[in-house]
Amino acid sequence: MSRSTISTFQLFAMFPDESTARVYLERNLWPKGTTCPTCAGQDRITARKREGFYRCNKCQLDFTIRTGTIFERSHIPLHKWVYGMYLLVTARKGISSMQLAKEIGVTQKTAWFMLQRLREACLGKGGKDDRLAGLIEVDETFVGGKEANKHEHKKLKAGRGSVGKAVVLGMRERTTGRVRGMVIEGTDSRSLQGAIHANVKPGSMVHTDEALGYEGLDGLWFNHKTVNHGAGEYARGEVNTNSIESVWALLKRGIYGTWHHVSPKHLGRYVDEVAFRLNAGNVAEHTLARLDSFIQGVDGKRLTYARLTQ
Repeated sequence: MSRSTISTFQLFAMFPDESTARVYLERNLWPKGTTCPTCAGQDRITARKREGFYRCNKCQLDFTIRTGTIFERSHIPLHKWVYGMYLLVTARKGISSMQLAKEIGVTQKTAWFMLQRLREACLGKGGKDDRLAGLIEVDETFVGGKEANKHEHKKLKAGRGSVGKAVVLGMRERTTGRVRGMVIEGTDSRSLQGAIHANVKPGSMVHTDEALGYEGLDGLWFNHKTVNHGAGEYARGEVNTNSIESVWALLKRGIYGTWHHVSPKHLGRYVDEVAFRLNAGNVAEHTLARLDSFIQGVDGKRLTYARLTQ
């Protein structure tokens, strides 16, 4: 077995119950000791009689490790949450809600809600300037139903491209492999270049295809080179978008083979999941390190079912 991973059997041995999972989460989310999720204080906290429950005497808040996280108000035991995180970071093409439901013994509806909350954590905390830099490959892809698979009355008959589909823009830092992906409004220059300015540091080299929306990118802020896919050109020396296109292959395999249907409303979370597995969830890292990295994104990400489905 690879030294960079642990088996499901080993994971169950490490976290056999709620208590062991709770201690693991507390150690990661409160590295300096029990911390109040409201005032961030640590000096006036007392433990309650019930294991894992605490009170902040400063703001009179009773709390647990779940408070203010994606786990809040969930009745699913924490060791099942840890297992769900393990599956999300190790399953190359993702895991379906039907499969997760069978794995942990819950309904498909509960598993779907659980996975959406896990995907909410994939974006991380942010707060620092971690924009991509250096040589950045940029490309867009379209996500939506295939015309050939639609009922006749649902076919758009409007040709290929973005018609009737959601547009996802992706960027990849070639030297490190870091990925950014997001759903954007369209393929016009305002949408494409606005996202690039928000996620790429000025002075970077940007490689794209010949789409009109990228015209004018070269100049004061970026160096810009293109490959002409329309003319059958996919690489010109080091100029190419092959790396970011491999991300689309992974995303599409997840959609077609695992999730089967992804609505435009929730598409952004699925894109975040794929990006996480290629960034902090990179298979080059040990599984426990990838789990630790994932846990850093769960705080402050409470997602209610009402907000998810509204």
